[in-house]
Amino acid sequence: MKDLSNENVIHIKKDNCQYLQFRKLLQYDDVLKHAYGLKPANFKTGANTNNEENIESYKKLCKCIGADYNKLVKTNQKHTNVVKSVEIVENNISSEEVRYKDTDGLITNKNGVVLATLNADCILLMFYDPVKKVIANVHSGWRGTFQKIAINAVNKMVNEYGSNPKDIICCICPSIRKCHFEVEKDVKDMCEEIFGYMNEVNEFIEYRGKKDGVDKWVIDTVMINKIMLRDMGLLEENIIDSGICSVCDSDVVHSSRVEGEGYGLGTALISIMFD
Repeated sequence: MKDLSNENVIHIKKDNCQYLQFRKLLQYDDVLKHAYGLKPANFKTGANTNNEENIESYKKLCKCIGADYNKLVKTNQKHTNVVKSVEIVENNISSEEVRYKDTDGLITNKNGVVLATLNADCILLMFYDPVKKVIANVHSGWRGTFQKIAINAVNKMVNEYGSNPKDIICCICPSIRKCHFEVEKDVKDMCEEIFGYMNEVNEFIEYRGKKDGVDKWVIDTVMINKIMLRDMGLLEENIIDSGICSVCDSDVVHSSRVEGEGYGLGTALISIMFD
């Protein structure tokens, strides 16, 4: 398996577990635990959430990074722009999926809570405010991006936890990139309608040409999220992109477009632990 390490992430192979960690977040490793899980692990959802193999995958990754599996929380992710705070943990993944139904982002400042999101091409955003000791984990597929869930997450960190946007770090996990996120006119038009005000619109929407007689465009949803975060006041140096395309590196990263029906899922985990 190839090594995905680059200037922003480290590819770690440990105890039969493979995952990425962001160099920026590792500066806070005394209190912050995080990872993006890679193949061969497959983190399932829905009816398979409490599957023994799934639970073992989560336990193994949590153990590798020093996080507490018993405090893991995740949502059922429905491509919404809903972000909720986590105050208590039920110690049962399936009950958390009910508690956070139709939710795609989680925020907490509670000690030891592990926030989890899943993807197989969609963007996952891990946030950390080292001043207020607040973390967030957000699933932002193209629908979530168009609904500006990243803005909702930052607003919630600011309004409910007292964060200053200049202190917030956001790390962008592997996802489908402009090179492969091909859409037709309906999605392109929607993107232009929502984000046409951005000066960079001609950079993140590009005409690809005709395929089987149908016009196609590519959209850079990662760039759109970066612009939204910048406009919310995050510093450029605090917006850290893994730079990894889930399609280009589908031998290592799960991709629904490559794997098709029955595709696997990667996970992003983040937890804050303090005395």
